[in-house]
Amino acid sequence: MNILLVEDNLTIIKGLKYSFENNNYNLIYKTSKKETIEYLKENLNIDLIILDITLPDGNGFDLYENYVKKLNIPTIFLTAKDEEDNIVRGLNIGAEDYITKPFSTKELLARINKILLRNKKQSTIIVKNIKFDMDKMTVYKNGEIIELTSLEMKLLNLLFLNKNKVVSRSTILDKIWEWTGNDVDDHTITVYLKRIREKLNTDIIKTVKGIGYMIDE
Repeated sequence: MNILLVEDNLTIIKGLKYSFENNNYNLIYKTSKKETIEYLKENLNIDLIILDITLPDGNGFDLYENYVKKLNIPTIFLTAKDEEDNIVRGLNIGAEDYITKPFSTKELLARINKILLRNKKQSTIIVKNIKFDMDKMTVYKNGEIIELTSLEMKLLNLLFLNKNKVVSRSTILDKIWEWTGNDVDDHTITVYLKRIREKLNTDIIKTVKGIGYMIDE
């Protein structure tokens, strides 16, 4: 499990890193808004974020609302102020939980475990900088939503569900018939996949000559 800690207090970082590693969590840390945004642009395989409200280059609430929230990553706000307004604001904008400093590491780990258990049924597949949220049928690239047609989304979903396996052209033809009731030929499949590739602007969809297509990590 990958946990991203956004916090500029090195003492807290050091203590949590030791405790989390002993509990089989991989803790990555960033100390500012800028570092966090740059990291998340290239690394979407994060299971949970612990986000300090007060950062050296801005406000944790703003970072969450303007960037983190759209990534659909469970977030716990970390604050030094046990103030009702901060607690209410954090929960109202979509955070899973909050914890105030000073805090017990055991309590924080317990809250994290509870959140991850609650969210484990959500199905999200990440390949490179492309994230496919199966529950919401939404595709993200570097945190930005990629607009696909309904059929393009279903085709991409089919490939993601069979990640690292070849999906034959005949299977794709059968699925398009099942979804639309329309007969299509090989050329139509080629056109659809070309459009999807152009919108994603990535090389994760591979053509297996004479057989079909696959999402290749």
